[in-house]
Amino acid sequence: MTGWTALDRRTVAVTALVMAGVSITAGLPIGIGIARNTSIGTALLWLLPAAALLVVGGSAVDHIRWRRTRYRMTPGRVELRTGILVSKHRSLQRDRVRAVDITADPLLRGFGLVAVRIGTGEQSEAGEGSVVLRPVPAAVGESLRRELLDRTHPETSADGALAVLDPAWIRYAPVSFLAPALGASAFGGVLQVSEWFGLQSGVIAWVGSLFRGVPVLTMIAVLVAAALVVGAVASLGLWVEMWWNYRLEREPGTLRVRRGLFTTRSISIEEARVRGVELVEPLGVRLSGAARVDAVATGMAAAKGDDDKSDRRTLLPAAPLSIARRVAADVLREPESPLDAVHLTGHPVAARGRRLRWALSSVVVLDAVLVLLGALLTDVLLHIAWVSALVLVPVAVVLAVDAYRGLGHGLGERYLVARSGTVRRATVALQRGGIIGWTFRQSVFQRRAGLATVIATTAAGAGAYAVPDAGSDDGLALAAAAVPGLLEPFLEPASTVPTNGAFVGT
Repeated sequence: MTGWTALDRRTVAVTALVMAGVSITAGLPIGIGIARNTSIGTALLWLLPAAALLVVGGSAVDHIRWRRTRYRMTPGRVELRTGILVSKHRSLQRDRVRAVDITADPLLRGFGLVAVRIGTGEQSEAGEGSVVLRPVPAAVGESLRRELLDRTHPETSADGALAVLDPAWIRYAPVSFLAPALGASAFGGVLQVSEWFGLQSGVIAWVGSLFRGVPVLTMIAVLVAAALVVGAVASLGLWVEMWWNYRLEREPGTLRVRRGLFTTRSISIEEARVRGVELVEPLGVRLSGAARVDAVATGMAAAKGDDDKSDRRTLLPAAPLSIARRVAADVLREPESPLDAVHLTGHPVAARGRRLRWALSSVVVLDAVLVLLGALLTDVLLHIAWVSALVLVPVAVVLAVDAYRGLGHGLGERYLVARSGTVRRATVALQRGGIIGWTFRQSVFQRRAGLATVIATTAAGAGAYAVPDAGSDDGLALAAAAVPGLLEPFLEPASTVPTNGAFVGT
């Protein structure tokens, strides 16, 4: 494919349907408001022309975009010409292409189309490191992916599937932190919709009548429980949408994740970019004996303006811990996962004191705010304050102690392994060869306690991975041993960790 090629012209039909959906979604509450004061006929008289203008105008703009957009693949480059008012010509070197991700939402799937994102792995706010073709036929998208990524990799092989979906993993969805957030959002949505129809006061009065004569704390507990149940059900549906048909497989030189029920996604990661893995254990998932696996790879952070907001780093959703560790080893092509093979050294007792003080201080601040508002507004907040203190103080202590016990770091033959966190515990195995610098941070309180936070800087993943509250001497020894020769020019006999310093090597 060396000549200029147009996108699929059915993009105009897709845009027309999207605009129609936007018109209905936005017009419904507006129409209800107009009809409440006048009549349904008057509301339609205002809304139908506006909806028609939105659909026709959006379709016309997309038609112009389609006519002015062309792409081509030459032996050396991927090129895209586009722009309505301002013409743009974007060009990527083919040998720098590191990812070809394919996405299809329900509308695109209905037309047999996909969106293809071709990226070089460069993180750029303006998106210069990627080309997005939306839409192209599904067969063309898959052909582009194979053409751009199936290079000759004599040192690698296609091992097939590394992990496939087990429907039993859905049991971990309700224990995620997303469940209560979805429950709260559902309650907010009910109030918003009832306001559109002028029924919000009636809904609030109805809820009040259900709890007439019931103590306030009991009412709050019941509403929280109901929100959690609703959130759990919603999280199950969201999990099915995101992870149905999940499959992680190795192709020559590439790791590929495919998933999605209504919106399908195909995410490819070149193995040469992988610098390690991260085992992530949110609290509820960890208590259930599960974890997810994220890739630590260069160029995986989404640039601003990227249309794909999903986490492209996730290789394995929450799954039993034994499976997660096995997948981590397979991804790294290691007989045993560094997460298991490397012995982790604990941190000084002073690190536990810091976590206890932070946890208890958070509770004190929260209760102080409740007491202040209770004194100014209502006695109910005073009752909530003392009840929350009784509940949150032991919880804070348990979480602080757990966070301390979770601290650890160690060096293997090829990997630095660091673990931290309690609400979100993460254990990263980072290739020592992928570390390009070190940052040492030490607050006044850390210095008095003989602690320091050591941060490994890398071009992969999050860009930096911390070993928090390590012993000062242990932190220096860890950094010096992990990448021999990187810190020696900065070290002096009997040196101490700087208060705030950053040593970067290339």
